[in-house]
Amino acid sequence: MSAIYLLRKFSMKPPSRFHRSLLFSSFSMGVPPDLARNAITRTYSSTIRNFPTPFNNTQSLMSTPVSCFRQSSWVSEKSRSIVASLREFSTSVETNTSDKSFERIHVQAGLNSNPLVIERIHKDEEPVSESVSRVEINKIEKSEGESVESNRVKVREESEAEKEAWRILEDAVVRYCGSPVGTVAANDPGDKLPLNYDQVFIRDFVPSALAFLLKGDGDIVRNFLLHTLQLQSWEKTVDCYSPGQGLMPASFKVRTVVLDEHTTEEVLDPDFGESAIGRVAPVDSGLWWIILLRAYGKLTGDFSLQERIDVQTGIKLIMNLCLADGFDMFPTLLVTDGSCMIDRRMGIHGHPLEIQSLFYSALRCSREMLTGNDSSKNLVRAINNRLSALSFHIREYYWVDIRKINEIYRYKTEEYSTDATNKFNIYPEQIPPWLMDWIPEQGGYLLGNLQPAHMDFRFFTLGNFWSVVSSLSTPKQNEAILNLMEAKWDDIIGNMPLKICYPALEYEDWRIITGSDPKNTPWSYHNSGSWPTLLWQFTLACMKMGRPELAEKALALAEKRLMADRWPEYYDTRAGKFIGKQSRLYQTWTVAGFLTSKLLLANPEMASLLFWEEDYELLDICICGLSKSGRKKCSRVAAKTQILVR
Repeated sequence: MSAIYLLRKFSMKPPSRFHRSLLFSSFSMGVPPDLARNAITRTYSSTIRNFPTPFNNTQSLMSTPVSCFRQSSWVSEKSRSIVASLREFSTSVETNTSDKSFERIHVQAGLNSNPLVIERIHKDEEPVSESVSRVEINKIEKSEGESVESNRVKVREESEAEKEAWRILEDAVVRYCGSPVGTVAANDPGDKLPLNYDQVFIRDFVPSALAFLLKGDGDIVRNFLLHTLQLQSWEKTVDCYSPGQGLMPASFKVRTVVLDEHTTEEVLDPDFGESAIGRVAPVDSGLWWIILLRAYGKLTGDFSLQERIDVQTGIKLIMNLCLADGFDMFPTLLVTDGSCMIDRRMGIHGHPLEIQSLFYSALRCSREMLTGNDSSKNLVRAINNRLSALSFHIREYYWVDIRKINEIYRYKTEEYSTDATNKFNIYPEQIPPWLMDWIPEQGGYLLGNLQPAHMDFRFFTLGNFWSVVSSLSTPKQNEAILNLMEAKWDDIIGNMPLKICYPALEYEDWRIITGSDPKNTPWSYHNSGSWPTLLWQFTLACMKMGRPELAEKALALAEKRLMADRWPEYYDTRAGKFIGKQSRLYQTWTVAGFLTSKLLLANPEMASLLFWEEDYELLDICICGLSKSGRKKCSRVAAKTQILVR
């Protein structure tokens, strides 16, 4: 018996979005249908019947946004009591509902409902006073089942910059129906034309979320994850074309809609790229959402969120979208220009490192969080195969050091053979002159991009840092990346950490590759500008490799200027001396990146929960082993030992 059938059978009038949501939630928690229907219809008939509602069963999801009504407070109190009564019957996140039937409910009805009501204190937990939230001691449940007590935030004296940063971060919090759901991109009081900087970006919120989690505040992160999950089901249309299911929005905004003279409604208005400058696709949003979901469980010990059926379905939709078959011959994810942090034309279309490192990390997170049942067995197998192929591909073909550059310098071209050395037909003339003298003897890094007859030799910081954090690169490669950072400190750190990429596109390269973009002029914005928000990824990479002193040095450099400069979005010039010419001030992820770096350095045991160690089993997994064809041996076997020791 479907939820829609029950609602139509037992209601004299079309149900409100709240009661649809409540009934769907009760199904997912295993509440018997008759009990759920009785509990809901009793209150529905006595309190909600006369309320106006714009809901219509024939409306598309686009015309019925995620919303909540602003009406009498006694209604919300009664609603909360109903939710509480239904929750008492929930004993497990598992139900008898099949994946297909639930997915239909998740997609068709997920947005025709009020925001999910989230209990702030579980039945077996004691309330914690706000005054001790920054120094509370939390019990973290580890995967082995043991409880380990650790200080969430060590007691220490905060600097003036930290105190101001917390004030700015808390002022940037966005509330939806009274609950915090994210932070705006920037909160500059002097900005008269905020464009989309007054929205909550999934990518931008990640450092804010980590700062709140490390502080001991998980509510805002939980709310954010659930509400963005609801937006995943939204009908997405750009010029009469709808992208695949599972796409997460780039950002969303809370808007207030006036229904009549007595009633207003708050709605979440998402942007899937249809309003973005250049109409760029938010490929990295779903990947960051999965990474943040894992981080929430690790830092709070609350793994019940990732075990929910709707959350499990959300993970599967993202993974199915990423793993869909296509024409590509490589395990890397093929994307358009501007589909990640660099969201303007910068010549990164194809297989950019940033997307691959996030993709690899999201694959590992999904494998870790997906429940082990028959419905996810095939997906987990596909994830394992992709992880194995992707890690080999990146480690073998993206890595460059002085030895590899010399090898490319001597490449033969136009090789037609399954045993070709120059598999991508790279012409030695592509090696840029600056690289010959720039690459240190003891360092190396992963290329920015790799395609047939094309290598992008620029150093992209986020992709390299996250490859270290996620163990996409080998342990030896991780060491070499940090060696390069130390050797080329003045180029990548300079006066303000950290260059988003190095070097800048100049002269004809800038005109051709960026299209003469006036915002991405040489040594500005995405074209080798300096972004303080990258501090937290750098800090995490340094802590994983046992070199926190590098992160401390960069953080101290940033702390000298950020507060005085009013927390800019980015800095310009080769050494990062000047505030960016179009930089927003009081940029939230600049503030959050600084705070998260401070908290990670102060709490190494918490930082260790956020990175991944080497998975040696991946080297033994290869889909080639399943093939009955003996045409060619997989090159992994010959390279396996080399990868482990490189």
